[in-house]
Amino acid sequence: MDIGDVASRSGLPASTLRYYEERGLIRSTGRHGLRRLFDPNVLERLALIALGRNAGFSLDEIAGMFTADGRPQIDREQLFAKADELDRNIKQLVAMRDGLRHAANCPAPSHLECPKFQRLLRAAANKPVKRRTKLTAKLQ
Repeated sequence: MDIGDVASRSGLPASTLRYYEERGLIRSTGRHGLRRLFDPNVLERLALIALGRNAGFSLDEIAGMFTADGRPQIDREQLFAKADELDRNIKQLVAMRDGLRHAANCPAPSHLECPKFQRLLRAAANKPVKRRTKLTAKLQ
């Protein structure tokens, strides 16, 4: 398959395929003129890469999930750790959603007069933006 076929079947632009090849995530099998050629199994590998990206793994982490000969070798502990991280993010997002809904529906004349919104402001002022687990817990 040439790079155009892979791009149309995978939904990825050719530039992404070239970048993945530079990073060692996929390998071309040769060229036909100036066009890279790939084995058809590259589509399965691209699907695994997409799954990893959607789960929040970095390209470096994903690259480490393949053996030298290209077969997947995924550390189950790494999967558990990522699942735990996703659980924390989900809790944080749910709490943030609930806080936003409360602020939108709060009967106080101003958000600044809402006790729950005040707790949110105090928590936000005392915590870096990245760490919102405790912040969002204070909203509930």
